[in-house]
Amino acid sequence: MAEKKINKIYLPILFAIILIAGIILGSSLSKNNGNHSSYVYQEEDKLLRIINYIEQRYVDTVSREKLENAAIPAILEELDPHSVYIPVDDMQQVSEDLRGNFEGIGVVFNHQTDTAIIINVISGGPSDKAGVIAGDRIIKVNDSLVAGQNLPSNDLVGMLKGEMGTRVKVSLERKGVPELIEVEIIRDKIPLYSVDVAYMVTNEIGYIKINRFAETTFKEFLKGVEKLKKQNLKKLIVDLRGNNGGYMIAATNIADQFLEEGQLIVYTEGKASPRQEIYSTSRGVCKDIEVVVLQDEWAASASEILAGAIQDNDRGTIIGRRSFGKGLVQEAYPLSDGSVIRLTVARYYTPTGRSIQKPYNDDKMEYYNDIYNRFQHGEFEAEDSIHFADSLKYTTPEGKVVFGGGGIMPDIFVPIDTTGYSKYYSEIVQKGILQDFTFNYADENRGKLNPFKTAEEINNYLISVEIFDQFVAYASQKGVQQTVKGFDKSKKIIDTQIKALIARNILDNDGYYPIIKEIDRTLNVAVKFLENK
Repeated sequence: MAEKKINKIYLPILFAIILIAGIILGSSLSKNNGNHSSYVYQEEDKLLRIINYIEQRYVDTVSREKLENAAIPAILEELDPHSVYIPVDDMQQVSEDLRGNFEGIGVVFNHQTDTAIIINVISGGPSDKAGVIAGDRIIKVNDSLVAGQNLPSNDLVGMLKGEMGTRVKVSLERKGVPELIEVEIIRDKIPLYSVDVAYMVTNEIGYIKINRFAETTFKEFLKGVEKLKKQNLKKLIVDLRGNNGGYMIAATNIADQFLEEGQLIVYTEGKASPRQEIYSTSRGVCKDIEVVVLQDEWAASASEILAGAIQDNDRGTIIGRRSFGKGLVQEAYPLSDGSVIRLTVARYYTPTGRSIQKPYNDDKMEYYNDIYNRFQHGEFEAEDSIHFADSLKYTTPEGKVVFGGGGIMPDIFVPIDTTGYSKYYSEIVQKGILQDFTFNYADENRGKLNPFKTAEEINNYLISVEIFDQFVAYASQKGVQQTVKGFDKSKKIIDTQIKALIARNILDNDGYYPIIKEIDRTLNVAVKFLENK
């Protein structure tokens, strides 16, 4: 009996082994005898079989890699708008943006003309150590002429970037020096800052601008807060406008700084991803600071996590316009060639339980055109043009009503500011006159501007030299006359942008943001709100 039981158990397994061996042997024989007219039909992936058929039998030679690169995005297109394929060629740029650094020589250059002009040298970086200064022209890289060659900016960047510790020889033209200056620069890690600026708007109100959420963002934010606290920080404006997200952990770590211990920041949940909750800790360094978060229609993903945590916990005030509406969580899965698919694995929910992912369906163009449609429907100009279903209504602990189903709605709505826009303004922007003038002025007057250490000093100097009148004369030479409709209407916005852009060429963002504040309606609404509180 025992022998019969053993036979009943093992005979099917033995038959299966023989069958599998036969299939493998048949496949091997088919490959070895070169007979392509017959194939062993195994239980294999349908897509793999199709690619194999094309590669083996198609009338012309076809790149398998090209077929795969075309097929993968098409598959992901059937899912949601944020599941994407990142080819290996794009991975370096994506990784650098999220990692917060790259390996290079540490300069920012302008390539408006056929010669790249260095406008900023990162302090303490490789180029700074080699003696490179703002205003230098890049003429040669490793004896290859790059000036006057109409070389694309990306090609020049590729020549200057390289592995840390490698060397690159750069020939520079400098005003007042008759011969080219030859420098050898040892490449190093160069930071990509995700916090643009941290400065005091008033004696008590600080401002921090975050452009994305990278690995370094949380440390940069803490450094900014520490700097502002030394300057009497009592209230803080966190600007997330234009910030389309990044690492979720960077956003939750920043939210943690404002909340009491044990408050829910966000939770995620998906079919194969059990609910995960993130709570605040006791380490917050901003618990006693009043906070306002600025957002607009381009603030998305991690930005919405931070704004949602502040709003749903009744911790601060959201000012601006409705955010983008991306409430999907992606995980990265590497492929054998170094490319990656980012696959949506869960949805995230704000502390009140709302999903702020805007609707999407098979028509992806409708999703991509959502921002344009909002503009067409008047949402950027009037708060009452936005309507949410009662089923999407949620309530915060203090009784404030908030809505899910499509972005974070601000507590205080600020319409898009079109005052100052005119035909005159449009022409000087479209023709690049504003950018050309400000860059050329800064470049030609570095000797006078470099001694200034603050935006206020540069602003006062530019007023004293009547910079706006100089610009009007320059624009006239370029074919845009003062008589073009809207000149008077646009005076203030143009004058402010001229001074801010010149200051950016000298002091980077520390020069730009304190000056551009004068025409930033949303920021000024936030300042007034905090002052009144």
